[in-house]
Amino acid sequence: MPELPEVETVRRGIESLVVGRTISSVTVGRERSVRRVGREAVIHGLTGMSLTSARRRGKYLICDVSSGDRMMIHLRMSGRVLIHPPNHPRPPHTHVVLTLEADQHGERRDHTHEFRFVDPRTFGEVVVYDPVDEREVLPELARLGIDPLIDHFDDDVLWNLLRTRRHAIKPLLLDQHVVAGIGNIYADEILHRSGIKWDRLASSLSRQRMARLRQSISDVLTEAVAAGGSTLQDTQYVDVDGEAGWFQLDHRVYGRGGLPCLTCGKTSITRVVSNGRSTCFCRICQR
Repeated sequence: MPELPEVETVRRGIESLVVGRTISSVTVGRERSVRRVGREAVIHGLTGMSLTSARRRGKYLICDVSSGDRMMIHLRMSGRVLIHPPNHPRPPHTHVVLTLEADQHGERRDHTHEFRFVDPRTFGEVVVYDPVDEREVLPELARLGIDPLIDHFDDDVLWNLLRTRRHAIKPLLLDQHVVAGIGNIYADEILHRSGIKWDRLASSLSRQRMARLRQSISDVLTEAVAAGGSTLQDTQYVDVDGEAGWFQLDHRVYGRGGLPCLTCGKTSITRVVSNGRSTCFCRICQR
C-alpha cells in the first residue's frame, strides 16, 4: 500500500499539473471505485469544475473543488493517479477519468490531459462530497492521528503520545489513529534508524530514545518524499507521470530478510511474521 511519502509525491504532482485546470468531462467505469457516493455524484460534482488545492492527511488525498465540494482519493493497496495526454494508452483497470482542459500556465499544461485513477484491486476509491457532510461521509478522517509532516511534531508531542502505552512500538507506529501515514515499509526503516526493536514496549522507551525515534520519523519520511517514495516489485506505486520512486535503494532493512545488515555488517537481517505482517530488523542494531 502506498504510504505517506508516496501519497505526498502524488499530491505534489496533482498540485503542479491539475490544480486550476477545468475538468471538461468525467468518466466512471467501475462503480466500486466510487462506491461511497456513487457514479452520478462524482460525475456531476466534478464536471465543469476545477480543483483549487491538493492537500494530504496521512494516506488520504483531499482536493478542494471550485464548487465548494471536496474530492477525496485513497489509493489503498494498488491505486495510482496518472496524468497523461488522451492519446497515451489507458492502462487496464482505469476506473475514473477526469479530462483536463488546456491552459496557459506552463508547457505541461498547454494541452488536454487525462487525470486517471487506476486500481487493479479496486480497494481504493474516489469520493466527492460537501465538506459539511464530511463527518458522515468520511468519518475516518476525524479519527486520524498526528501527521508527522503536516502537524506540529516535536519530541514533546511524541513523548506525550506514547510514553504511557504498554504496547509494542511498531503496531503503534502503524496505527493510523496514533500516527497517520506510516505503513510497514517506513515503520521498519524508522525503527532501524532509531535502534529500537519492533516489539519493545513504547512505555519502556527513555525520553532520549523517544527523541531519537521522533527524529527518525521526520528524517526517514522527508528523505523518502525527496526520493519520490518507494517502488517495490510487488506494488503498483508510481508517480503521476508513471515514474517509479527510488527510496527503495536506501532501504536498510525492509525486504532484506536474510541479507547482511548494511549498518553494522555483523549479522543478517531477521524477518519475522506477526499477525500476518512481516517485520525486518537487525538483532544487533536494534535492541
